[in-house]
Amino acid sequence: MAERTELGEVPFTLAVCSEMVFRDLPVVDRVKRIWDLGFQVEIWDWTKHDIKALAATGATFSSMTGYVTGALADDEGADALIRTAKQSIPVANELGIPRLNLHGTGLDGRGLPVKPVAVVTGAMWMKAKDTLDRIADLGAEAGLTFVLENLNTAVDHPGVPFGKAEDCLTLVAAVNRPSLRLMLDLYHAQIGEGNLIDLCRKALPFVGEIQVADVPGRHEPGTGEINFTAIAKALAEMGYRGTIGLEAWPAGDDDLALERFREAFIVPAGVAAYA
Repeated sequence: MAERTELGEVPFTLAVCSEMVFRDLPVVDRVKRIWDLGFQVEIWDWTKHDIKALAATGATFSSMTGYVTGALADDEGADALIRTAKQSIPVANELGIPRLNLHGTGLDGRGLPVKPVAVVTGAMWMKAKDTLDRIADLGAEAGLTFVLENLNTAVDHPGVPFGKAEDCLTLVAAVNRPSLRLMLDLYHAQIGEGNLIDLCRKALPFVGEIQVADVPGRHEPGTGEINFTAIAKALAEMGYRGTIGLEAWPAGDDDLALERFREAFIVPAGVAAYA
């Protein structure tokens, strides 16, 4: 059921990344705080967390990183990706997490690719598609959805292959399985491609979740150049009712950042009803 406010309604499920807010608190306390404020919770690398303690919070988790090491487009990397994706599935099941996030290649602690790629060849495209077919098999067998996230290469993740949303969409559409969807990150897409509403419309049949932060700075909506009010209305009119996750560093107060996030995705009453 949509969350209703005096200004309209929020027809989406809102989630917040626990790795990026309330960082003065232990992770378990961050999760509780986010959940108490009415949001679902995202985590990143599950190997760095006490999974039983997270499960005991009673929070609903939206997504987590679905691999530990690996890459899409070379034999050794693909085998590592599949192996660690298999290891991630029981963790997702314990936490009730429906979506497991993937990238074009493994990232280090600074978000940089473990193996930077300067040129993506045709052979790499074919290998990436084959790897994602194998990932889709895992997801289908487990009843989970793996999601491939676009990343920008200009600011945060130079050298990541298949970084653009168009690249990720091409791969996901080529596999065309319900167990593999797109994690459409609008922060990264604004830096790399722009034209966000048309991008959302094109990608919508393959979207598993949408992530947001404003540009520049990767802060909460309302701090930069992206018109999230227009994006929220457009998504509602398109019929999107899925999860929107905040992956942003608060510009100031954390509670205010989360409130700004919620307010950005209020749409006028009736917009969602007639989509």
